[in-house]
Amino acid sequence: MPLPKGTWRVYKSDASGQKQFIGEDAIEHTPRDERIRIKLGEAFDVVADRSEKSWRALSTCGSESEWEITLRNHKDSPERVEVDEPVEGDWEILSASLPFSKKDSKTFSFDVRLAPRSETKLTYRVRVRWC
Repeated sequence: MPLPKGTWRVYKSDASGQKQFIGEDAIEHTPRDERIRIKLGEAFDVVADRSEKSWRALSTCGSESEWEITLRNHKDSPERVEVDEPVEGDWEILSASLPFSKKDSKTFSFDVRLAPRSETKLTYRVRVRWC
């Protein structure tokens, strides 16, 4: 059904069944059969650090780089994290420590499951050509 422009507030039941406010977001007028995404806020107990481990020029029109993303879950419950990585030009993933999917021409994504109170390292190597 179509949704009017406005603020969405989201609640979740706690262990005792009481409703707890978990976040809110604003949406624009949305026609029926369209998807919406609601950003509920930033998690402070699930964190990530991203670093470039290596980079080398392949030509004046290309490069290859290796990246590492460390994800830490400080919660006592498992979490699912979607890691979206932007990339410009004609790109190819050469290797990755976890399966990935191509979202669009400029984005690939990893669906990472984090165990409670754990750390996971995600690594990948990408080759990019831009001319």
